[in-house]
Amino acid sequence: MSEQFADFESMLKRALSPVDPPKELEARLEVTLGSLVDMAAEELEAWELSTMRDPRNWVRPVAAAAVGSSAAVGLVLVRTQRRRHKRRREAHGPADLLGRTLRDLAREARRVGDDLF
Repeated sequence: MSEQFADFESMLKRALSPVDPPKELEARLEVTLGSLVDMAAEELEAWELSTMRDPRNWVRPVAAAAVGSSAAVGLVLVRTQRRRHKRRREAHGPADLLGRTLRDLAREARRVGDDLF
C-alpha cells in the first residue's frame, strides 16, 4: 500500500512541477501588448476634444484607454517576470527580493511610459 502511495506521490510531483513558457511565447506576448498600447495611444491622440460633448462619442476613447492601460500593465508584468530568476539569485532575503521586484516594476513602468510620450 505504501509503495502505491509513494508512486502516486512521485507522479503527482512530476505532474505539478512548474514549467516555464517557451521564450518565443514571451516575445510574441510582449510584441502584441506593445502594439495594443501603441494603437490605443494613437486612437486617443486622434480623438477630437470638441466631439466629447456628446456622451455617445465617449465609447471609443474609454475603450481605448481601458485596453491601452491593461496592455501597458501586462507589458510591465511580462518584462518584470523575465528577470525573476536573476532577482532571486541576487536577493539576500524575502524583503530584499520584494524591494528588487518593486524597483524592477517601477523601472519597467517608466520605460513603457517613456515609449508612449
